[in-house]
Amino acid sequence: MISFEWSDIFSRYKDYVFIVEGRKDADALNNLGFRRVFTINKIGVSLREIIEKIVCGIDGKDKVCILTDFDKKGKQLYKIIKKEMAPMGVRIDSSLRKILLIMGVSHIEGLDSFVDKLSTG
Repeated sequence: MISFEWSDIFSRYKDYVFIVEGRKDADALNNLGFRRVFTINKIGVSLREIIEKIVCGIDGKDKVCILTDFDKKGKQLYKIIKKEMAPMGVRIDSSLRKILLIMGVSHIEGLDSFVDKLSTG
């Protein structure tokens, strides 16, 4: 169960669009109650195509949170996605990403377990 503090933090982001690397990352966010989660690792589809498809499917008022992992590859992906989306008028909000980094989260796929451990710990 999500503790009050985490549920309070997460409630601020419930209507956001999330971009993650893979299916396990998406599953972790879905387990935490987020529903608008898109993955970028798709075989045979370029990152640019995926980004364009995501942008076409969201409203100009939507805020987007890019939650790639905090390893070297994830940080590079974050920068690339942000750079690609900015000229398209996408509203990117990195505040949750910063909170997770401060809390010591390294991989998004384990976020639901991380939150559970902190909540019961």
